Amino acid sequence: MCGIVGCIARRQVRDILLEGLKRLEYRGYDSAGVAIVDDAKRIHHHRVCGKVAGLATELNRHKPNGHLGIAHTRWATHGQVTEANAHPHVVGGRIALVHNGIVENHVALRKELMTKGHRFQSETDSETVAVLIYDYLMQGKHLLQAVNRAVKKLEGAFALAILDRQQPDQLIGVRQDAPLVMGVGSEENFLASDPIALLQVTDRFIYLRDNAIAVLTNEGYEIQKIGGGKIRHQIETYQHGHAVADPGDYGHYMLKEIYEQPTTVQNTLSGKMVKQHFLPQALGERFLEIIQRTGALYMVGCGTAHNAALTARYWFEEYSALRVCTEVASEFRYMRKNVPANCLYVTISQSGETADVLAALKSIKAGNRGDFLASLAICNVPSSSLVRACDIPLLISAGPEIGVASTKAFTAQLIGLLLLLGFLFHTQGAKKQERQLAESLHLLPGLITKTLELREQIAKAAESLVDKHSILFIGRGPLMPLAMEGALKLKEISYIHAEAYPGGELKHGPLALIDEKVPTVALMGDGIRGDKMKSNMQEIAARQGPLLVFAERAEKEVARIAEHVILLPRANPLTSPILYGVAMQLLAYEVAVKLGTDVDKPRNLAKSVTVE
Repeated sequence: MCGIVGCIARRQVRDILLEGLKRLEYRGYDSAGVAIVDDAKRIHHHRVCGKVAGLATELNRHKPNGHLGIAHTRWATHGQVTEANAHPHVVGGRIALVHNGIVENHVALRKELMTKGHRFQSETDSETVAVLIYDYLMQGKHLLQAVNRAVKKLEGAFALAILDRQQPDQLIGVRQDAPLVMGVGSEENFLASDPIALLQVTDRFIYLRDNAIAVLTNEGYEIQKIGGGKIRHQIETYQHGHAVADPGDYGHYMLKEIYEQPTTVQNTLSGKMVKQHFLPQALGERFLEIIQRTGALYMVGCGTAHNAALTARYWFEEYSALRVCTEVASEFRYMRKNVPANCLYVTISQSGETADVLAALKSIKAGNRGDFLASLAICNVPSSSLVRACDIPLLISAGPEIGVASTKAFTAQLIGLLLLLGFLFHTQGAKKQERQLAESLHLLPGLITKTLELREQIAKAAESLVDKHSILFIGRGPLMPLAMEGALKLKEISYIHAEAYPGGELKHGPLALIDEKVPTVALMGDGIRGDKMKSNMQEIAARQGPLLVFAERAEKEVARIAEHVILLPRANPLTSPILYGVAMQLLAYEVAVKLGTDVDKPRNLAKSVTVE
């Protein structure tokens, strides 16, 4: 959650660093600091507790000058909010380091370094990295060698920016499972956690890959793997405003955003899980304490976000001992609730400005809706009101979503909820479940890509829906909310009436609607629920209802009664609903395009619902 800025330039870097921190303050505001190397090779080191404005006052008073510097705004993880724990960490009066992420083996490394006579000034895992690099420098290594040796010993997720006053001609950045980008300028180069930190000085960026070390100088840069070996890279031009999501060859923002989902998944997971385990520490020390105490969840959202919560309810209740409640925010805010003991309140919103969600959170803060352990927000906009108001932000990384009908943000919300489940597995010591979920999430981007390859089949099936006035969607278990999401997407952008039911509820009323003019989209799923869905589809077929089936396995019995059967890639039960969600997005899109509606700006709707 912390924010990093680094700069090496011909000009003075103080104002560049400060402006970068202001733009990154959404990533943390517990403390802030800079380290600047002047022409006499002295480090000017300034840190304050609190927000960047306090650091600005400090820098205006001391006016440190130099052409090389790093800066940091902190979201506390290891250690309290104190000046000693603030970054940058300076060791031996020689090197300075800033860090975002979690070093899991810092305790063992600290003990090893203390046996060598090193002393520590902070409680942070970050200082351990700085001391380790300094230890290698004292053994005669130059900075790049020392960094390489040090980071190979680290376990966890980390982004680093490091400088050495004795080598003021270079700035080093390291990325491993935590965001770090390079900004490319003319006779100056930059590092940051997010491109927005550097837009005042450049619009050209290199998005560093994991396992990368970047060496920046005034004249240029070199990017290599940790341990050696060059890495190929590409400079990308940052497009400002809505142009950042230019639909280009896709024709519509919605379609482009559907196809961005493999990257969305990777970005949302970045820094929050490593290989086969999750990193609850990435959300801060307070979250780590809270997740260990959590015995129940109350999840609140609107529209698509509420469907994400409904999906996650099945996950948490089936794979954990937690009691889970879900509610539409516009209803919750007027209800009094009997809150279970140790209940974590979870709000979900793409924009973070949804009026009903904000009002519901406000009522929680005022103590009007029960006694909750804490509030956590799953949100796509770091600077939003919801993120500022909650106790703990769990930021998803969908990027700008321009299409009114949410696609990649919905998928990112589901990933955020799976991360929450993974954090729970980690703190409860459920190693097998944690490993299986982590492995499934690593596979998910590839499975989404395979689902996107079914677009032609889905488009053909969509032709059978364009002349219909009413469509049913059915599902069971965690696919029931995905049926609801499919119906919502279709009605949003095609204006066809659509509604969703649990498969087992057909005989309790909805079957009265079925005839040859009312098709049903069935999300079959796998296992016992899939077997039960076959019976529901037989009920529809017996009444001449057209069937469009999405399934994970081929069934001759289903093929005989359905007009269209689309087979999705097989996936872990926890991640397979996401593939159904992608398929529902494509189906709605293809129907809307064939009807000629305004896909990105459907009538009567807005992207961010900021009124009640």
